Amino acid sequence: MVTAAPRGQFITLEGTEGVGKSSLMTALSGWLTAQGESVVTTREPGGTAIGEALRLLLLDPSNQNLSDLTELGLMFAARSQHVFECIEPALARGDWVICDRFTDSTYAYQGGGRGMSAALIAQFEDLTLGDFAPNLTVLLDVPIAIGLTRAAQVGAPDRFESEQHAFFERARAIFLNRAQTQKRTQIVDASQSQSTVKQSVLSLIEQHWLSLQSDHP
Repeated sequence: MVTAAPRGQFITLEGTEGVGKSSLMTALSGWLTAQGESVVTTREPGGTAIGEALRLLLLDPSNQNLSDLTELGLMFAARSQHVFECIEPALARGDWVICDRFTDSTYAYQGGGRGMSAALIAQFEDLTLGDFAPNLTVLLDVPIAIGLTRAAQVGAPDRFESEQHAFFERARAIFLNRAQTQKRTQIVDASQSQSTVKQSVLSLIEQHWLSLQSDHP
């Protein structure tokens, strides 16, 4: 009798601009691979051909006339395709999936930043995802002034990075508020040195991994 592989784990990295999500994905993937896990790294919006096409629309600074509702719909359209085509099949294979942003970012950016109703966002979430959610979310938190300074050193700002300081303060507040209500979320102070942040996040991933080993000897 063939035993099905245990379902994989879905890990998301969240935070406002300049918190260092991208650089951490490589470290996390490397650590998990060293433990013998198969790992898929991906991002939002994006992760699929359709998602990446929608990402171009959403991040293009020239698309200033995009309505808030259209933006929200495109975010969830990309996410629905992402889960259907990439994330869910990987988890079913037993892979670990590490994703740069997921639904928490929508509550923060479209909810906090744009001022859209959390209830409306929840309706989109329920329609497209049901009860699908990450197993663990790492919220990389940094004061907005520091994050924007870091982000400015990377390259020309996209449509979201071009927003005003207050936009990101509102987004950060929502991230922190959700972290208090979502038991899956762990907050890491991303204003510390890159090496310190990396060790903190690796420690969280290791704890999560070890807890699964004890559940499935």
